[in-house]
Formats: sequence, structure tokens, C-alpha cells
Amino acid sequence: MLDAAALLALRNLPLVARLIAEGGQAGLHPSRRRGAGMEFSQYRPYQPGDDLRRLDWRLAARSDRYYIRESDVDTRLTVRLVLDASASMNHPDSAGVSKLDYARLLLAGLAYVAQQQGDAVGFYAVQATGLQTVPPRSDAGQLQRLYHALGAVQAAGSLPGAPTLAPLFGRQGSTVTVVLSDLYDLEEGSQLEQVLTHLRAAGGEVMVLHLLAPNELTLDYPNTATLEDLETGQRLQLDPAQRPEYQRQLEDWLRRTEQSVRGHGLDYYRLLTDEPPAQALRQVLRRRQGAPV
Repeated sequence: MLDAAALLALRNLPLVARLIAEGGQAGLHPSRRRGAGMEFSQYRPYQPGDDLRRLDWRLAARSDRYYIRESDVDTRLTVRLVLDASASMNHPDSAGVSKLDYARLLLAGLAYVAQQQGDAVGFYAVQATGLQTVPPRSDAGQLQRLYHALGAVQAAGSLPGAPTLAPLFGRQGSTVTVVLSDLYDLEEGSQLEQVLTHLRAAGGEVMVLHLLAPNELTLDYPNTATLEDLETGQRLQLDPAQRPEYQRQLEDWLRRTEQSVRGHGLDYYRLLTDEPPAQALRQVLRRRQGAPV
């Protein structure tokens, strides 16, 4: 499993997406399941409690035995990939991989997985200037549209208000919405909090991928470093004596952030940019399926 820096060095997002997806070795959902669908799959012996409408009476008349017709039920989904493209996503880790670059890799891998399962997949970049959209489709050219949009997106400014993002909030059916963000704006009443509230109200399944760089957690910088908020421009001189207090506040913020996401009824996953993207994808998909990681 290659790390993000090695994958970015390939400069080939379609190839990287396939490598990540194959390394993940899991899907968003079983592509087919047995049930009362439209496409015949097999017979099985009747069991008490089975729906008699699925019993094959002609076969019963010929064989004097009772069999149930099983079919393949189509479980295809609409998968919506939502990327936070605010300025804080430009933050690099110690290897020089920004959260935005890591997000490109991970979402490209997810798009490949969805397309391989026949799902309609779309992409939404939430930017200060509005919402960049590649509407969900399942045709052969959709991955190239998504890769182009992922490669072109730039992170800047802060998140727009919820009214700007109205196309995300229509009623959803068999939909999985994957939101990838560093969640720095997630406070009560914030723009991001309103977005999560609207997504929950729209229905469908929502997965929130909380992406962080390890140096944000450890403050692994020289003692003389000056820290700058990428969205407000505010600067702060790093004081080594304040690291324990920073760690305490950070742990409190991480706990409150996870509680807030789960409190909206959404699935929460925390990821770090030093983790190979294929490994991160595997963990997310297998946890979603309830399988051991």
C-alpha cells in the first residue's frame, strides 16, 4: 500500500484511483442480494413462513415438491462525494501532502469503487464561491469527469452559507453521501453544522470522513514556529510551554466534534494523511459493512 506522497508522484489520478480501490478490496455494498426481485436466480426448497406468491406452482405440479423462486435484487446506489474545499484543507503534513491532495486520492478511489459496482456517482466541491457539481451518473465517461473535477478543485476561503448548497439537500432515496472535511468550522450554529443538519433531514445514508494531518495533532514544529490560520490569516507564535494545554483542548475538540456528527445521526470516521489511502479506504468500507478491519 503506497502512501499518499508516492501516489501523488505518479501524477495519474485514474491509475491511482484503481490502485487505491484494489488495495481497499471492499465495496460500498453487496452488488446483488437474494430476494423477491425481477431477475430470476435460482430455486430453493419451500420453508414454513415463505411468501406463497413466490412459490413455483408449475414446478410443484410436475415434481410434487414445493420450491421458491429466488431472484437477484438490484442494490445499486447513488453515491455523492462531497468535498470541503475551504482554505484549511491546504494544510500540509510533514511529508508535504495537503489535506486537499489526500482528499483527491481518497475520493477518486471511492468513485472507482462505486463505478465498478454499477452505482451512479457524483461529485460536489463546497467552495467559498459556491458549489461545483458533477451530477451523479453511471455511464462510461463519468469517472473521467470526476477525475477532472477532482484535479481542478482549489481550496480557498471559508464555507458558503447553507442556501448556496441547496442542490445537496433534496430528498434522497437509495443514496450514500460521503462528506470529506477537516470539520474545523463544526460548532453549534456554524455553516458546517447547518450543512450536516440539512443532509440528515434529506434522508439517505451520510458518512462523514474527518481528515486531519498528524502535525495538527502533535504540533510537531520547531520551537520558534509561527502558526497561521489559513482561513482568517491570524498568526500565533508557538510557545512550547503551551503544548500540554493545546493537547487538552484538542482532545476535547475531537471528542465534541465526533459527538456532534454522531448526534446528527451520521456515521463518523477519523482519518490521518500519513495513512496509505488504500488502507484508509479499506477501513471505511469494511466498518460500513460491519466487517473486521
